[in-house]
Amino acid sequence: MSLKRKFIRFVLPSIASMLVFNLYTMVDGIFIANYAGETALAAVNLAMPFINFMFAFSLLLSIGASTLISIHRGAGRTERANQLFSMNTAVLSVLALFISVSCVLFAQPLAVFLGAGSDTLNYVTEYLRIIGGFGFFFIVSYSFEVLIKADGFPQLSTFGVLLGAVTNIVLDALFVFGFHWGLAGAAWATGISQLLTFLVFFSHFLFSRKTHFHFTRFTLDLSQYQRIVPIGIADCITELSAGVIVFAFNHQILSIIGTSGVVSYTVMTYVYNLVLMAFVGIAQGCQPLVSYAVGQQDSKTIKLVYRYGLTAVALTSVLCFGGCWIFTPQIVLVFIRPQETALFGSTVAAFRLYSFCFLIMGYNVLTSGFFVALAKPKAALTLSLARGIVVILACLLAMSSVFGALGIWLTPTVSEGLCLVLSFILLIKAKSWAAA
Repeated sequence: MSLKRKFIRFVLPSIASMLVFNLYTMVDGIFIANYAGETALAAVNLAMPFINFMFAFSLLLSIGASTLISIHRGAGRTERANQLFSMNTAVLSVLALFISVSCVLFAQPLAVFLGAGSDTLNYVTEYLRIIGGFGFFFIVSYSFEVLIKADGFPQLSTFGVLLGAVTNIVLDALFVFGFHWGLAGAAWATGISQLLTFLVFFSHFLFSRKTHFHFTRFTLDLSQYQRIVPIGIADCITELSAGVIVFAFNHQILSIIGTSGVVSYTVMTYVYNLVLMAFVGIAQGCQPLVSYAVGQQDSKTIKLVYRYGLTAVALTSVLCFGGCWIFTPQIVLVFIRPQETALFGSTVAAFRLYSFCFLIMGYNVLTSGFFVALAKPKAALTLSLARGIVVILACLLAMSSVFGALGIWLTPTVSEGLCLVLSFILLIKAKSWAAA
């Protein structure tokens, strides 16, 4: 099979699975907005950073482990790959259970920390308590989804995530509209869908004869995480950054615009996360190919995969920006009733300003993902910290102080532009991998 066909075979299912995975929360938002109103919709947005945290924590361990497992496989060290796979799954499962129980027990303090006020506290607490109860399945199924792609079965990852998404939509309709459970019904629908996705992925590793990864006896060697965590932290921050950004923007918007601004930002957040997941899907689809090539010391393949990734990012960037600019009113209409004239109009105008960041962000996500696949954690961490936390928070404070609401909506574009310059600098410093 040609490299181009392998690239398409890995990247397209990866993009599809990431997009569908992100549709879980978006579907909840659509049902909630049309059943419980704008206040409940704002509550979901306030809870979203915790969901991003669960996915980010999963990536922290699974991406690093996946990279090392792929390198071991490329070098022919099959037994070491299986031992690492088994150990990491066990460690992640224990930590996921701890996070899940903690969220259930401390849902209300967590809701207050996330910014819930008197009008949203009960909504956010209820949503977090139910979602947290399924936290184990969120974290472990996301890890399995990454590992299944590294195992060479990207289509299965897409199937599992798609099955969960369809289940989520059906249960949302049943619980929210049929049983009139409101916000709680949406949370239960999402949690059960994650459980189903977990069962599909777990069954693959437990029963499939085609899998290259097998559960085996292992000796707990926590020193392995000295390599796993640095490699995985860049992708972790990329995912976590969505939650950090939402958290920071929510607080800044509340202080400058008010609750109506949070409702507008909620719509942008859903679309932003969808676009981000498309770029993350490209990066994650490339990673197994690159890591395997690293194990074989094949620099020509690494260079070609990066070129293919740039082409995919360029096409996706233009498509996402164009679609959001042209169909902004239709997108906003899904969440906000046109009868809310002032809110609807301000959201459309703000969204169009916000969407300019879609033209830039994909290049930064791809470059960070390539540094991860190359096992260059310092470069990946530098870029991820810059775009996910440091630069964007600095831009948010500066832009909102000078330009007010306008500065808030332009912050992502300015931040991604500055990080693009940093990407070029880091690529030049790490140019040895690109030597054909």
